[in-house]
Amino acid sequence: MCTNDAEGIAQQVADAAAAGQAPSPSLIEDLVIANHILADEGVVDAFGHISARHDHRPDRFLLARNMAPGQVTPADIIEFTLDGDPVDAVGRRVYLERFIHGEIYRRRPDVIAVVHSHSHSIVPLSVARGTRLQALFHMAGFIGQGAPVFEIRDAGGDGTDLLISNNALGRALAEHFDAADIVLMRGHGSTVVGGSIPQAVYRAVYAELNARYQLEASRLGEVTFLSEAEARACVQNIEAQVHRPWNLWKQRARDRRAR
Repeated sequence: MCTNDAEGIAQQVADAAAAGQAPSPSLIEDLVIANHILADEGVVDAFGHISARHDHRPDRFLLARNMAPGQVTPADIIEFTLDGDPVDAVGRRVYLERFIHGEIYRRRPDVIAVVHSHSHSIVPLSVARGTRLQALFHMAGFIGQGAPVFEIRDAGGDGTDLLISNNALGRALAEHFDAADIVLMRGHGSTVVGGSIPQAVYRAVYAELNARYQLEASRLGEVTFLSEAEARACVQNIEAQVHRPWNLWKQRARDRRAR
């Protein structure tokens, strides 16, 4: 059974696989707090999502049920196969765009977490012809010389709702990650990957900031972007410290919800 809700962005899908070894409680905890951080930092609002690869089953991933990220609790986390089939949804509605996550995990075995968002400064750069999102400050070296843009018309034709609503579209998007850790989606937003939940959250936050700075700087004149060598050095040296912002953001998120 597959039933779309009124907005067409959630589905009720019958569980299609047997549950195996449970993910560790610490992974669930980090995934929940990551949802809260992304909401608090303005990367997601009522829409958007973050997933994590199952720590005992690399062919499975974890994602919240269809809901606003800032309200996610441990009880809302659902396990999925890489095909996007739920394991333990037990009737709960799931995100229509879960195929983003499963197909990226299938194509990139090194990826542990995936963030999909519609952050406000990214969207203009997804549609501006002749202008690409590029790394311009040291916290965003992972963007490199220019983030690729996924054009859904190439995979789904003219007339889609721009959502990644099946495995075929998910595979087409995942192909863009062969040489990139962030991909913009024309008229939609972006998807970012990381080798851990903290790294993926870091990249999602600083991609939005980089986009904001790029839009502001372009009004002042010609922009000097990071060179390829600078971008590589920034990733190597600065992303080794993702625990610093992660711990700060985590504490702030907990304090905010304890009030």
